[in-house]
Amino acid sequence: MDTASDLNPPPYTALPDHPPPSPPSRKPLHFTIATIVSLLLLVSLITLIPDHTPSPAATQSPPAIKLPRGVAEGVSAKSYPYVSDSAGSAGSFNWTNAMFSWQRTAFHFQPEGNWMNDPNGPLYHKGWYHLFYQYNPESAVWGNISWGHAVSRDLIHWLYLPYSMVPDQPYDVNGVWTGSATILPDGRIVMLYTGDTIDGVQVQNLAYPANLSDPLLLNWVKHPGNPVLVPPPGIGPKDFRDPTTAWLGHDGKWRITIGSRVGTTLGIALVYTTDDFIEYELLDRYLHAVPGTGMWECVDFYPVSVDGSKGLDTSVNGAGVKHVLKASLDDTKLDHYAIGTYFGDNDTWVPDNPEEDVGIGLKLDYGRYYASKTFYDQNKERRILWGWINETDTEANDLAKGWASVQTVPRTVVFDKKTGSNIIQWPVDEVESLRLGSTEFNGVLLEPGSVVELDVGTATQLDISAEFELEALGSEEAAVSDDGCGGGAVERSNLGPFGLLVLAHQSLSELTPIYFNVANSSKGSREAYFCVDEKRSSKATDFYKPVYGSSIPVLEGENFSMRVLVDHSIVESFGQGGRRVITARIYPTEAIYGAAKLFLFNNATSANVKATVKVWQLNSAFIRPFP
Repeated sequence: MDTASDLNPPPYTALPDHPPPSPPSRKPLHFTIATIVSLLLLVSLITLIPDHTPSPAATQSPPAIKLPRGVAEGVSAKSYPYVSDSAGSAGSFNWTNAMFSWQRTAFHFQPEGNWMNDPNGPLYHKGWYHLFYQYNPESAVWGNISWGHAVSRDLIHWLYLPYSMVPDQPYDVNGVWTGSATILPDGRIVMLYTGDTIDGVQVQNLAYPANLSDPLLLNWVKHPGNPVLVPPPGIGPKDFRDPTTAWLGHDGKWRITIGSRVGTTLGIALVYTTDDFIEYELLDRYLHAVPGTGMWECVDFYPVSVDGSKGLDTSVNGAGVKHVLKASLDDTKLDHYAIGTYFGDNDTWVPDNPEEDVGIGLKLDYGRYYASKTFYDQNKERRILWGWINETDTEANDLAKGWASVQTVPRTVVFDKKTGSNIIQWPVDEVESLRLGSTEFNGVLLEPGSVVELDVGTATQLDISAEFELEALGSEEAAVSDDGCGGGAVERSNLGPFGLLVLAHQSLSELTPIYFNVANSSKGSREAYFCVDEKRSSKATDFYKPVYGSSIPVLEGENFSMRVLVDHSIVESFGQGGRRVITARIYPTEAIYGAAKLFLFNNATSANVKATVKVWQLNSAFIRPFP
């Protein structure tokens, strides 16, 4: 659990009296840094190793803690609970309009203004991709939850449409909450969503397009018999939410699953069957349950092909198919998944590895990420994943800038055939339509303790592909912390950390390392970790700056590789082809606009690293209202 003490980052180190070394040429090159190694070592020691002299910011009392929005209403926290606007000057920073303006993204989806949270009911219909999302039309904080609506031809360039649904009925007057779309074989679309009733009870409601021939699906009708489902006996009135896309069973009936809990600690996925999406039968068994994981919300359940590279319709099952079960854990605000087998004869799911069951094993994203949802894109036969990037700053800051939260870049999801134990997430191909000019750096030698700038021009909208070869110079016995990422990129071991510094100021006063750390395991093989360190991402102190990370499979013969999408204040990092993903939400104060730079670094003590990097500048998506 995060604590208030996490809000006090290490004090900033003194800066050198001279700038970092000149950047390499922007053309392909092969070079060593032997002639500048002493200068680089000096820079790295000064900037990457913390100075333990207390600073005024470090000795201030931690900000006060308050109850986050949404909790009293029976939903997951919808504001960051560890920073309070009542903290006063101890936790404040003198933000400017220019800083706030720079934070707005260029190609990630976000509304024109105000609050946004969970993605809802994504689908493809008559040439358009549709994204619905939780939205507050009135403010940049959570409340008045309606469904925003946007459409796109390519999942990148979006057009805002009028709200699709607003809280105007007794069964949803306190909020039109999260839901999912199901496309029936005859082309009809049904939308099931959670409503918060006038009495504060979570119920499930049915809606459908008023005119199915309308490609934009502008008008939606709420079923007159809503709610179609209420909490069953034994389930709390605030523990029954977020219906999934339906799948067709062997008996011709549709199934949906809904997240809940039994007691306070047993996370469960309930299963209902239906013929018409109006009348339902609750099965007498759970799809799955995991002790100790607490309330499950935003459950997702879908098949993946073991041998193929294409996505599967949600109803597919049988030979060569595994099923992914994902739950958003209300207690921890993390999205966990596991891969297993769905038994259609009794509607249960069993994980392949019980030690990595839902909630106790793999995460979809190891960074700032929650409430994800997938859909099957029948247009290109792929499964697309959306996720919500929420804020870690104060509500006062969100109100000042006029918006809060962003959606991730849409990602494709496939089974990792090489490891057989995880999924692969990767930005949709359409992201590449934003690429402008590129710059390549080949064979850049990074000796121990070095930092090298990559001359790419302005570094606020980038698509970076990087590969690293590691060469140990001595003993490989390395000691790294238990989680492999530890206190961040300043903690040195024999074989790491090494990687990129994004959104870094020229003076390295602000920087965000994305890196690998490597150690020998007790079995004699190397263990690798993929990490993002936000501790020095900003000089401001009124938000959360953690170190994110995970172990990552790196198979024999593979180099260390990452792809990084930089979009102003959002950084999405994909390790080893998408086996692990980390999303960072950062708030720089100096490394913004033209002052944002890109560096390579190697903070290992006994290893050389050779880096090959290709960097594309990315255009803006120019997301705007429908003409």
